[in-house]
Amino acid sequence: MKTIGLIGGMSWESSVEYYRIINEVVHARLGGLHSAQCLMYSVDFAEIEMLQHEGRWDEAARSMIDAAQRLERGGADFAVLCTNTMHKLAGAMEQAMTIPLLHIADATAEKILAQGLTTVGLLGTRFTMEEDFYRGRLTERFGLRVLIPSADECEVVHRVIYDELVLGQIRADSRQRYIEFMERLVGRGAQGIILGCTEIGLLVHDEDCRAPLFDTTRIHAEAAVAFALA
Repeated sequence: MKTIGLIGGMSWESSVEYYRIINEVVHARLGGLHSAQCLMYSVDFAEIEMLQHEGRWDEAARSMIDAAQRLERGGADFAVLCTNTMHKLAGAMEQAMTIPLLHIADATAEKILAQGLTTVGLLGTRFTMEEDFYRGRLTERFGLRVLIPSADECEVVHRVIYDELVLGQIRADSRQRYIEFMERLVGRGAQGIILGCTEIGLLVHDEDCRAPLFDTTRIHAEAAVAFALA
């Protein structure tokens, strides 16, 4: 088994899910008393959130590179960045790393294509939904058409993530808003919905949408196990 290096804390609410899912999947695959061989470096999300919203991405990149290099020195065989938004910095990280970085968008796209879908809706932080680092990768590398909510809806999705979900607050009214946004995306042609923030799976579930949901937390965690056991 390869040693999985997890860069967590963004937020710790979803990092807990990564750890749980990875260990459950390893146990399901290997049985007995098996669990995952892994390391986690968890950052202080208050510092990262400030850098994100002030546009100080160069400083954020240095923080992510430092985390990855700590995992390398600790013996990780590959790295898993437990957040969608910070994959904006994946290129800078990969240039500074000697171990592979398992990209969350690639794992998600492969799962979507395996179901034969071509058009998907995307929910996530404003950075993930509106910038090109995520949507562009899905389109250019995998040929997917990616739809996002309206500008006003994107603002609500973003606010719920930062003001509620990363704090562990699960509100029924916010779930209902997300359900409405997903339904509108399906009405515009989305054949599935990417839960493109690692906390969104805490809020909405498969039964909340008539189209399949692609929970990036679970997909990424399962991909990590597959890579570790390959």
